[in-house]
Amino acid sequence: GHYISVDTSYEGEKAVLSSPELYSEEWSCVRLIYQIARTSDTSPDPARLNLYLRQEGESFDRLLWSAKEPSDSWLIASLDLTNSTKKYKLVLEGEMGQDKSTSIAVFEIKITAGYCIECDFEENHLCGYVNRWNPNVNWFVGGGNIRNSQSILPKDHTLNSALGHYMYVDSVYVKHFQEVAQLISPKTTAPVSGCLSFYYQLKQESSIVFTVYLRDMSGFYEEIWKTDSALNADWALAEVDFNAPYPMEVIFEVAFNSAKGGYVALDDISFSPVYCSNQTGTPFNPANAGCNFEEDLCNFYQDHKDGPGWSRVKVKRNVYRAGDHTTGFGYYLLANTKFTTQPGYIGRLYGPTLPGNLQFCLRFYYALYGFFKMSGTLAVYIFEENHVVQEKIWSVLDSPKGVWTQAEISFKKPMPCKV
Repeated sequence: GHYISVDTSYEGEKAVLSSPELYSEEWSCVRLIYQIARTSDTSPDPARLNLYLRQEGESFDRLLWSAKEPSDSWLIASLDLTNSTKKYKLVLEGEMGQDKSTSIAVFEIKITAGYCIECDFEENHLCGYVNRWNPNVNWFVGGGNIRNSQSILPKDHTLNSALGHYMYVDSVYVKHFQEVAQLISPKTTAPVSGCLSFYYQLKQESSIVFTVYLRDMSGFYEEIWKTDSALNADWALAEVDFNAPYPMEVIFEVAFNSAKGGYVALDDISFSPVYCSNQTGTPFNPANAGCNFEEDLCNFYQDHKDGPGWSRVKVKRNVYRAGDHTTGFGYYLLANTKFTTQPGYIGRLYGPTLPGNLQFCLRFYYALYGFFKMSGTLAVYIFEENHVVQEKIWSVLDSPKGVWTQAEISFKKPMPCKV
């Protein structure tokens, strides 16, 4: 087969490859099969492969994806392209850096309709799904009816024939109690929410646990589905509500307790932007919940029953005062100093409603002036939607006076809530 490559005769240069003009009103998935080969590991400025989206009428290219990790084999990247009414081009850029011993190669670029997490396992790239290698139990490709091909089932689900392919994991090599095999989807690259569905078969002699998780980029696992039935001699459909407002992987995990456990087979993973229970999912964008207060209060607000509260101010920088944190010359919120001497003074700022069952990271910058005793002067509470049940999740203990200090808090609540 053929591939295209850039090598070090272009040291420090960029090689750019542009697609023809493309147009897709439907959601689509770009798959890129590539390799960055490097013989030395010491370069301070390694080679990099970038993929940009150039939309009609826009003056800049949007970076969709970038890679610099070298590998000994071909790798696959899967990138979601949201539906758009504009024409666009994909631009592939190879940056050679200062590395004398690198080459970047691209074997295939393929754009398919649908979401990157969908797969019927009929193509040899398996849609970018990967098995997390384990010495004893792993997911294999089954079917395809060639001599010596691995097969535990007479027919797959997609083609309903011996020629079709599926993924399966078998307990025959299990050595230890509770061995686990994981099949990991490509990472979502655009916010998606809706219904994830797949077909599976499960045959067990002793207990098998088949679970589906979401895993975010900090490694946090959330279980979204688990088998309840003991036996499935035929393909069964599973449907689960799925919400990925930020990059996530879907993990199909099978845990065995003995070598006579049985097997699990998986096929035809698909996705619909409508929740399984038929509600439409509007993906929550966490960017809308933040604010830098340059223009206004964004989605934050005050309840004036709570007293004089916070004012949006702009202060000229001088030796005694830092400016705002965003630019040094912009706006920030000030809890009004005229009232702080009064006992019981409270200024409360409420954030927008956040959906339940999502892991959030709240980050903000604060500065304190003129307090004799600092602890507890600034605190963060979680209110449930109806303004009851408040839980304090953070409060200032001690910090240097008059400088911007960053605070970072992670939280997850089952109910919709406000900060």
